[in-house]
Amino acid sequence: MQPVREVIIVGGGLAGLTAAIHLSKAGLHVTVIEKHPYPRHKVCGEYISNEVVPYLQWLDADPAVLSPALIERVCISAVSGRKVETRLPLGGFGISRYALDAFLMEKAVRNGVHLLQDTVTNISFANEQFTVDTIANGTLFATHVIGAYGKRAALDQQLNRDFFSQKSPWLAVKAHYKGDFPDGLVGLHNFRGGYCGVSKVENDVINICYLASYEVFKDYKNIDEHREEVLYENKWLKEIFSNSECLFDRPLTISQVSFSEKKKVDQHILMTGDTAGLIHPLCGNGMAMAISSAQLAAQQILEQTSRSGLENAYLRGWQKQFGKRMKAGRLLSAVFRHPWLSGVTMGTVVAVPALLPFIIRQTHGKPLVV
Repeated sequence: MQPVREVIIVGGGLAGLTAAIHLSKAGLHVTVIEKHPYPRHKVCGEYISNEVVPYLQWLDADPAVLSPALIERVCISAVSGRKVETRLPLGGFGISRYALDAFLMEKAVRNGVHLLQDTVTNISFANEQFTVDTIANGTLFATHVIGAYGKRAALDQQLNRDFFSQKSPWLAVKAHYKGDFPDGLVGLHNFRGGYCGVSKVENDVINICYLASYEVFKDYKNIDEHREEVLYENKWLKEIFSNSECLFDRPLTISQVSFSEKKKVDQHILMTGDTAGLIHPLCGNGMAMAISSAQLAAQQILEQTSRSGLENAYLRGWQKQFGKRMKAGRLLSAVFRHPWLSGVTMGTVVAVPALLPFIIRQTHGKPLVV
């Protein structure tokens, strides 16, 4: 019979690897189960707020060694092309998931984390113990399980999570480009039925990642036609794409993307990152929040002595850390989906530029320290 492991983390992305490094640093025996090999590209905005830098440094996992692109300013544009630019209150950096996830994986393994490339098919809980079924490694047992496997997976259906049956109206598209884009800038450009983030990552590469609603996308034959007929209605996006050369054979895509409300503790599993449902990408801060949620989960596992105490502390901490930010993100999303409201909002921000840093602060946190 398999031994009972202290912690199993399902998913080896930002949240999963960060939690693994934190817990292994404290001396716990941690197993991470990730179905994909490293390194690989992922559909992601690839911008991280500097709020998490102190925490990553504490973990001895400072991404500065990867030479990320430093980002100091943000530009937001409406569908009409009207835009406003300001300095980011804390600043941030651009780094590809290809580089960052592999870097964190190597750090976790050096810390003694046991990494399994496998697929989890089910998780159950009974008698204060988790049973984790996998394809290649059979049945594993653990005292704690952290969910960090992304926005939507077959495992969500197996766990009968509430959101899985809800309509998921988004398509996500991402690719890397070479071209002319300012250093130090992250752009958040709105288009009919969606949002597009643009910023540099390491090696002077431009990352372009956007979300498109199926309601609009279904009227076009493919991604290329949709981009040229819809995204190009925003003159800034047309300029960016027209002056850039794609470095991928084809853009990466994810369908059925859901930003519905999700349980943060589901069947006693501590859900982190996108598995817990994070801020709308319009706010451009999902990567920092994924890292912060991992810190919160790891800290509570180390501090709490009872299951109920652990789960309640995690839920309270989540609400305190992210509740306000998620409300602000959903509000901004609703505003920019409505053309008239979007125009009025952009007009107000252009007239009163000091409003933009205030809005940004509602979606970002304070520096994360342990």
